[in-house]
Amino acid sequence: MYTRRTERLIDFAIGAFLWGFRIVVVLVVVIGSILTLAAGQFSLANWLRLMVDGLTLGSVYALIALGYTMVYGILRMINFAHGEIFMSGAFGGYFAAVFLNGAGILNGGPLLTFLAIVVMILAAMAVSTTLALLVERIAYRPLRNAPRLVPLITAIGASFFLQYSFRGFFGPGIYAYPSVPILQGELLPGLVRVRVIDGLVVGAAIVMMLGLYLFVTRTRVGTAMRAVSEDKETAALMGINVDRIIVTTFAIGAMMAGAAGVLYGLMFTQVYFFTGFIPGLKAFTSAVLGGIGNIPGAMLGGLFLGVTESIGPILFLSGLNVPSPNQLKDVIAFTMLVLILIFRPSGILGERLAAKRA
Repeated sequence: MYTRRTERLIDFAIGAFLWGFRIVVVLVVVIGSILTLAAGQFSLANWLRLMVDGLTLGSVYALIALGYTMVYGILRMINFAHGEIFMSGAFGGYFAAVFLNGAGILNGGPLLTFLAIVVMILAAMAVSTTLALLVERIAYRPLRNAPRLVPLITAIGASFFLQYSFRGFFGPGIYAYPSVPILQGELLPGLVRVRVIDGLVVGAAIVMMLGLYLFVTRTRVGTAMRAVSEDKETAALMGINVDRIIVTTFAIGAMMAGAAGVLYGLMFTQVYFFTGFIPGLKAFTSAVLGGIGNIPGAMLGGLFLGVTESIGPILFLSGLNVPSPNQLKDVIAFTMLVLILIFRPSGILGERLAAKRA
């Protein structure tokens, strides 16, 4: 029979396991890092290059994570179809890149290349925003007042629907972005090799994230978004069009994801129907790491996850003679998530939730 004593024993066992897990992970991180650095296998330039790679990848994660955290902040719903919105943006950027490359614009010199990338990003934003608004109108709006589990299941279904719709339209093959040699050149020759694509991705991400932060904190629409996030009913009584604000939130998140799709395509030069799954999962992890519903937290969580993925496997595991440590980057990333959620369940900067009014 289940008794109070049994409950205490179960709680003790769970607590003991969690503490054991923490201790093992901390020991692996500390001992592995010391052994790796003591071995001296990697130079300062290697570590700096890994840092640059992590910041570049983390910038993409951060842009995608903004969509997760904004929708959650407004609707308290995890939009698991957001990874496919990112994927649709990557496809939109690909077709724009093929057209511009055929017209001789994509590789027509630095200025034309820059303008071509801007056009690609705008095309990706248009595709991803259109798709996100359709998903919101068809799949989410009718269920806005339903129990939380219902929209969650719907979001998972929308994710699979979009994945296999793209597979049906474009096939299972991989589409390669046109080569842009100028993006592979060095931006800052010196101790560490920083490519032009690295500077482009990080710079574009910083500009867009800063622009979004200023938009949310300094504009009337942003103020309305924060009001709806606090209390939809009161915001509606104050004259705010809640439906319009929700649509605006989906549109802005999709625009960020579309831009991230182009930057991801330029970095890894390929896109296919399953492209959005892993980056979408990592972006969701980034949003949780930073504090779901917290825009600066999503940015910080993305950068933190990218750097951890890039540096962590080599730093923590090479000294322990673990073969092919880079293949364990996903294990490292999600272990860090578990640790942060154990020590600080609200995330790095804390989860922003509306306070309940009496």
